[in-house]
Amino acid sequence: MDNKELLKQKPAFEAIEPNFGHSFTYQRFDESKNNKNNIWHYHPEIELVYVNGGSGKRQIGSHVSYYSDGDLILIGSNLPHCGFTDKLTGNESETVIQMKEDFLGTDFFSIPEMKNIQALFQMAKGGLAFSGKTKRNIGEKIEVMEYQTDFQRLLAILNILNELAISKDFKVLNADGFSMETEVKDNDRINHVFNYVKNNFREDIPLDEMANMVSMTVPSFCRYFKKITNKTFVQFLNEYRLVHASKLLAEKPMSITEVCFESGFNNFSHFNKSFKAFTGQNPSEYRNQLKKVLQ
Repeated sequence: MDNKELLKQKPAFEAIEPNFGHSFTYQRFDESKNNKNNIWHYHPEIELVYVNGGSGKRQIGSHVSYYSDGDLILIGSNLPHCGFTDKLTGNESETVIQMKEDFLGTDFFSIPEMKNIQALFQMAKGGLAFSGKTKRNIGEKIEVMEYQTDFQRLLAILNILNELAISKDFKVLNADGFSMETEVKDNDRINHVFNYVKNNFREDIPLDEMANMVSMTVPSFCRYFKKITNKTFVQFLNEYRLVHASKLLAEKPMSITEVCFESGFNNFSHFNKSFKAFTGQNPSEYRNQLKKVLQ
């Protein structure tokens, strides 16, 4: 896909319309019904995603990482994110719950009893990943919702949000900050950049090419990207490549040299050094460790 084709695409804004008579959406995906929303997109709704088993990429804001043994994530309003599962993830199912911050009324979450959930929504602006008992227990409650009435689901959502709010088993994914601009054009611009990286990270991506794509000078683009993501563009691109390498090491019977070049690196020693700095292990150690975890 070239620059002109990318810029012709509709802005990556997802309009979420709950079914008539509902204030939130609940969707469950499995082998017979896949979640195909795999481009970077954003929406004002808060999103709770439970991936039952399997392993894949987390792509939220400027954070990209690899998860195993399923995932439970809470994504704040207008925080760009990408699909979490594909045909290689190996998960049993994926459940997605979406709601606006005021889905129960303008002031509902301002009452004293909701202060924990209000604080949770604030933290979710950076994206939250939950682990351990929280992931297992909340995951089960989310899947049971498939068989509940609308009213029972509403009560379950409140209960789940409260449990997440008091849990200690979480990590802020964009801990260094992610500051989306208020203007829609900035949402669209950063999503164009993210999606271009997603489609072209195996190739060389010069800074002047990216700046030209979003009609900016190179210095302006560098300042803009750092201001929003708190990372340089080169840092983000390298992290994306390293997470893709993690995915290949876990999922494909490829040699480490093949993984290196398939992930967009053209120097094997640089790849080894970068991978160890990023994960704390060299590629072969990472692959062996992951095999033990998955067994």
